[in-house]
Amino acid sequence: MKVICVEDELPVLQELVAMCLELEAVETAVGFGSAEEALSYLKKEDADAALLDIHLPGMDGLKMAEVLRAKRPQMKVIFVTGDAGHALEAFAVHASGYLLKPVRREKLASEIAYAAEGMACRRRGTLEARTFGNFDLLLDGRPVLFRQAKCKELLAYLIDRQGANVSRREAFAVLYEDRMYDRPMQKQFDVIIRSMRTTLTDYGIGDIFELGGAVMRIIPERISCDAWRFFRGDPPAVHAYFGEYMNNYSWARQTESNMTWKMMHE
Repeated sequence: MKVICVEDELPVLQELVAMCLELEAVETAVGFGSAEEALSYLKKEDADAALLDIHLPGMDGLKMAEVLRAKRPQMKVIFVTGDAGHALEAFAVHASGYLLKPVRREKLASEIAYAAEGMACRRRGTLEARTFGNFDLLLDGRPVLFRQAKCKELLAYLIDRQGANVSRREAFAVLYEDRMYDRPMQKQFDVIIRSMRTTLTDYGIGDIFELGGAVMRIIPERISCDAWRFFRGDPPAVHAYFGEYMNNYSWARQTESNMTWKMMHE
């Protein structure tokens, strides 16, 4: 989850950002001293939740919540204030949470967890990886569109690995088989990983991807995949396979051979 914090008292803002970054559910947390600064940031960047002080210079937190509700209706808003008297106003702008200062870490963790749960519940009806023929990721029957072809290919390879951990070096060697894994290419590959992750988050399906240090993986429990069902022996999937698997990618030939062998020997 990407979080913005808006608070005009710098020590409080710094503490709030630090506490957010300690939470497992929070990927990034960025602080701002005014609503105007935060809204300017959101013109170019994404965020899933906003922690807003109500009393701010210029545009106050309640007004900013109204702006966010109009422009980004899916964003979760959590008010952080020293005044308990604005609860009804917070309810009127459909705030996700209401925290009183000084903010306790366990209370913040609870509100963030509640916001993250709401994101997961709304994110999709069905998510399916189709690998027979060309590869596509479908959300409610519509293709997920990636900014770069390599982002889609990286996701395809992670799905091919069926939830196994994949190192950055391994994934790079598959996607860029003719290139050296030197510093410039490492940076370029980092851009691909971030872009893929951003796209998944934008579609509300960021929780299917797990990145930890030098390894990454797809979480199989959160995706339906025809190839995975095929290997489990699911009859409809077995009958749907006609010898073509991820035709987009040459590295997929090994899995295609395994599937053909399975068809011939079972």
